[in-house]
Amino acid sequence: MSPLVIVLIVTVVVLLVLVGVVIGAYNGLVVLRNRVEEAWSDITVQLKRRTDLIPNLVNSVKGYATHEKEVFEKVAEARSAIMNAGSVAETAKAENALEGALKSLFAVSEAYPELKANQNFLQLQQELVDTEDKIQAARRFYNGGVRDLNTKIQTFPTNIIAGMFGFQAKEFFDVEDRASVENPVEVKF
Repeated sequence: MSPLVIVLIVTVVVLLVLVGVVIGAYNGLVVLRNRVEEAWSDITVQLKRRTDLIPNLVNSVKGYATHEKEVFEKVAEARSAIMNAGSVAETAKAENALEGALKSLFAVSEAYPELKANQNFLQLQQELVDTEDKIQAARRFYNGGVRDLNTKIQTFPTNIIAGMFGFQAKEFFDVEDRASVENPVEVKF
């Protein structure tokens, strides 16, 4: 075999390997991006389910605690903020507000023993707890997908392919901010 043929074969093999690496990296990035989008979709489904439960829960409490107008307004505002959130950061901020408002709502319910014994209220409360658990699981799945995608985007050689094809790092869905963890919700009656 002539040296020219050997160089041509080596060049073709190297090009095929490079094309294979690019295709593999691109497909891996697409898979991770789709997992993140699927996980975000799961979160939005659970958030929607929760926002649908909240009016019934508020109405149950209103029947017993009609003078707690401020608490009901905060819950309504927080619910509206979740429904209108456009980004992961906005959703996380709205989640913090809703969590605080719901804590206040449940604190109000503690002052009304007949409400705590109401079967409808108890069922709604249990459904809300179940939905919160599902949101937490969906958030962990989403954040795991974001971690994997961001790691792949930032590591060599996929960072080159990610840059070539416009893959962007995703934002984690962190609900708790330092202020809400360090300063718990204050309930006033």
